[in-house]
Amino acid sequence: MTTVRKILRDFGLHPRKHLGQSFLEDKNIINKIIRIAGIQKEDVVVEIGAGLGVMTEQLALAAARIIAIDVDPGMIAVLRERLQAKDNVEIVEGDIMSFDFSIFQNGSKLSDKIKVIGNVPYNISTPILFRLLKYRHYISEMVLLLQKEVVDRITALPGTKEYGTPSVIVDMHAVATREMNVPADCFFPSPKVTSSLLKMVMRKKSLVPLDDEDFFTRVVRNAFSQRRKTLLNNLRRFCGALITEDGLAGLLSDLGIDGRRRGETLTTTEFASLSNALFQLSNKAVSGASAVGSQNNIAISDKV
Repeated sequence: MTTVRKILRDFGLHPRKHLGQSFLEDKNIINKIIRIAGIQKEDVVVEIGAGLGVMTEQLALAAARIIAIDVDPGMIAVLRERLQAKDNVEIVEGDIMSFDFSIFQNGSKLSDKIKVIGNVPYNISTPILFRLLKYRHYISEMVLLLQKEVVDRITALPGTKEYGTPSVIVDMHAVATREMNVPADCFFPSPKVTSSLLKMVMRKKSLVPLDDEDFFTRVVRNAFSQRRKTLLNNLRRFCGALITEDGLAGLLSDLGIDGRRRGETLTTTEFASLSNALFQLSNKAVSGASAVGSQNNIAISDKV
């Protein structure tokens, strides 16, 4: 493989700090990532932040089709020149936050679901992760390089300080594991943080059946909105006029959840039970209000 620094010199390019560009240049790590992803000859792979194409060219040797995405026109020019002989590589200029994964709706002729690999810009890693989860029905697994602290939060267990909204949402839809840590000197330029490789295998079904996924996300976010406050205090603001504080305490008790607990102590399953109960309650309230022509007294806060 041609080195990252040589490619940059040959094309007269420099890493762009505002795009969070830090190129993985360790060949052993690149090969290990591909092995961890378990790329097969029939696979379709979407690569986020393909950059200079160093990993892309190795992926092209292993998979049936590669869709290499990058937002930087300079990187796109490099990719097109360096990979022009790779007829199984499709180069896409654009933001992954705008990429339409529904093109895989009917499944690929080569494989039923795609795999996603990427060295994700650390400054927007969480929004990218949540967007990918929205398209999880088209994805079998994701292998992503992220800042170590982000992976700490995603893989955290209840009761730990790292446990939060990303931990719960990811656990609901995927089995997430940290595969390895990657030191800063494996990149050019070297970031000021350690990276971790996160592997997420999508669940065929959610861990617990949800009445409404968006509502579940709102419940979880509000439960963590002020971490030092109890679950009852955080959800009281979220529920608004839907249910009294005593009623909320009673609902929590019926679910076997002490309202004095903090959100960080609840398991994913407990959050699901709570979300489903509140969603059913909100539906009954809205139906009742509609029957008397008054929905103005029903409120569910979307603030976090």
